[in-house]
Amino acid sequence: MRPMFDEMNATGTSVREHYRTYERWLSQQPREVMHARREEAEMIFRRVGITFAVYGDKDSGEGTERLIPFDLIPRVIPAHEWREMEKGLKQRVTALNRFIHDVYHGQEIVKAGIVPADQILSNAQFRPEMIGVDVPGGVYSHISGIDIVRAANPDGSGNYYVLEDNLRVPSGVSYMLENRKMMMRLFPDLFASHRIAPVAHYPDLLLETLREVAPNGVNDPTVVVLTPGMYNSAYFEHAFLAQQMGVELVEGQDLFVKDNFVFMRTTRGPKRVDVIYRRLDDDFLDPLVFRPDTTLGCPGLLSVYRAGNVTLSNAVGTGVADDKSIYAYVPKMIEFYLGEKPILNNVPTYLCREADDYKYVLDHLDELVVKEVHGAGGYGMLVGPASTKAEIAAFREQLVANPSNYIAQPTLSLSTCPTFVESGVAPRHIDLRPFVLSGKTVQMVPGGLTRVALKEGSLVVNSSQGGGTKDTWVLED
Repeated sequence: MRPMFDEMNATGTSVREHYRTYERWLSQQPREVMHARREEAEMIFRRVGITFAVYGDKDSGEGTERLIPFDLIPRVIPAHEWREMEKGLKQRVTALNRFIHDVYHGQEIVKAGIVPADQILSNAQFRPEMIGVDVPGGVYSHISGIDIVRAANPDGSGNYYVLEDNLRVPSGVSYMLENRKMMMRLFPDLFASHRIAPVAHYPDLLLETLREVAPNGVNDPTVVVLTPGMYNSAYFEHAFLAQQMGVELVEGQDLFVKDNFVFMRTTRGPKRVDVIYRRLDDDFLDPLVFRPDTTLGCPGLLSVYRAGNVTLSNAVGTGVADDKSIYAYVPKMIEFYLGEKPILNNVPTYLCREADDYKYVLDHLDELVVKEVHGAGGYGMLVGPASTKAEIAAFREQLVANPSNYIAQPTLSLSTCPTFVESGVAPRHIDLRPFVLSGKTVQMVPGGLTRVALKEGSLVVNSSQGGGTKDTWVLED
């Protein structure tokens, strides 16, 4: 049996030191009080409209609005662990931004034989339109959501690993902020007995970052948030962040191009836009360049962007670096661009496009997690140990039909955290998504979004697959 690392409980009845004050408090809480607090949280979230659209399948155009379940028991990270994680995150995102710049300029990492050319040139997220285009400060991913897990070692200790790099339009930060507000409302006494690092200043840092990457010569930039509209699954977050930053929330139809600049329509007439925090994928940004059938973007936007007269956050073509098949090369990127050893490790990864890796994966499907290289949201993947023989056989056919579309990883024994479920307090598997902001400097708020797999034994934490969220406490020294 694989060892399990629990965030609160060490061995037997011992509680980890950073959780001791909280655990004493929790042990004194009657179950009916916790149930009442959970119902109160649900009522408030529903009233505020904090919902997420869940689709029947990834190709469906229809979804149902539901709350993301919120768990009352926080995930607690001691200060020294966070400091090391923060250093590793800054290092990783800096290298990834250097890689994206290199991809669209000299491709030195390809010439050095570190990343195969076809891994870039045949990548669905590679945008030839970005070749030779210079972006402010050389920053492509201004907002990065890096998924981190902790896995148990044979001796019962736990190591952090990066599971995934989300560099295109990472979502979830609004839930991080709302979870904190909810915990402070429900349990104000806990914040008096713990020194918890704040996260409420994230919108200020985000706006600061966006203003820093405005086109050259623009001293007082106009920033907007571009949303696909109210039917998008993350619309709540788009509206929330625009409101929190004090900027306009716009749709493609609110923007137009004139004289190689972007303007938004206002009641006082056209107003030039300098920075667009876009929450839609590349394909929908400009129907003159990408998908001609889309009405979500702004015709002519890319020509203005390529001329350097508007900044898009994140940059067009950023997805070439968060493809799951590129993920395996990130440790080598860190060494190549920064001359440093990676602080945060990758999960060992098998590239099914490689003959030896492909053979190994086929022979061990029942032991591995297999993912589509462009997949997201927990779709298009196989969790071998949790799958039936029939499910494995069906997935094998998909893998054989297109090996290069898949990567595989060992099934990590993800750490667990006590979670308040119907039967009481029980361990559930979790991950963490810190949000890294890159402008003139790289910065972040302490913590991130902790996602929790609410189904017993499940390793799938994605909201679209029934996962929930927790508040994340980074303790200050």
